[in-house]
Amino acid sequence: MQKEQNISLQEWLPFEQILDKGFIKLKCDNYIKIIKVIPINYSLKSELEKEGILNSYKTFLKTCNFDIQIFIKSSKVDLSKQILKIKERVQEEHNLNLLKISENYINFIKELNNEKKSSSKNFYIIIKSDSNQKETKKNIAIEELNENYLKIKECLSRCGNIATDELDKQQIRQILFEIFNEKKNN
Repeated sequence: MQKEQNISLQEWLPFEQILDKGFIKLKCDNYIKIIKVIPINYSLKSELEKEGILNSYKTFLKTCNFDIQIFIKSSKVDLSKQILKIKERVQEEHNLNLLKISENYINFIKELNNEKKSSSKNFYIIIKSDSNQKETKKNIAIEELNENYLKIKECLSRCGNIATDELDKQQIRQILFEIFNEKKNN
């Protein structure tokens, strides 16, 4: 019987180096890029706007003739600071109607928080360089990823979303942590 070999997490993960602007070099000499997407509030749009957004999104999907992964991270928002601010302001008030409205609003916020409906969502798109792994030079792979990023950015802007690659190394580490610890954080 073979003895199981323990390997460290660093050896197991495919990342070799985290670079700026959302780039990550993989151990297989390939590169990926993480893009942060700042979405619109679709539910606030009119029916005509929603139809236009959906058509733009279809165009986005057709334009992406390369592999993409979409990662959505939901996290419960702590509303205790907002509740505390409202309570502080209410103590200064002498208007009974305003006090009652504030109290109802605090109860509404607490209810939202208890029902886990108060959450924030972060959206990310991850793209991988298509170039042949061993023959890929860093500059070629990064140029290809930047071209694909610009396609994504343009298509998503037609939907009203903002795509950005302004991510520093610490933000990338945090995103990777969220991806690999998704089950723990829910």
